[in-house]
Amino acid sequence: MASEVTREEFESRVGVVEREVEGEKLVTRHILEQTRRNSDDLSAVKTRLDRVERKVDGVAQDVGVLRRTLDGLVRDLPKIVSDAVRGRERKK
Repeated sequence: MASEVTREEFESRVGVVEREVEGEKLVTRHILEQTRRNSDDLSAVKTRLDRVERKVDGVAQDVGVLRRTLDGLVRDLPKIVSDAVRGRERKK
C-alpha cells in the first residue's frame, strides 16, 4: 500500500541516499588507494627478498664448498701429518 510522500520528505530521502552513495565512493576510493600503496610496498619487499634469497643461496654454496674442503682435510690430515713426521725422521 503506497502512501503519499511530501516533496520535502522525498528530497530528504534522496539527500540521504546521495550522501550514502558519496560515502561509499569515498570508502571505495580510500580502499583503492590503500591497495595501490600496499601493492607498491609488497612489490618492493618482494624485490628485496629476491635479492636476499640470492645472497643466501650464494652463502649456502660457499658453505658447501667449505664443508667439502674441511671434509677432505679431515680425511687427509692423518696422512699429511704422517708424511711430515716420516720426512722429519728421514732427515735426521
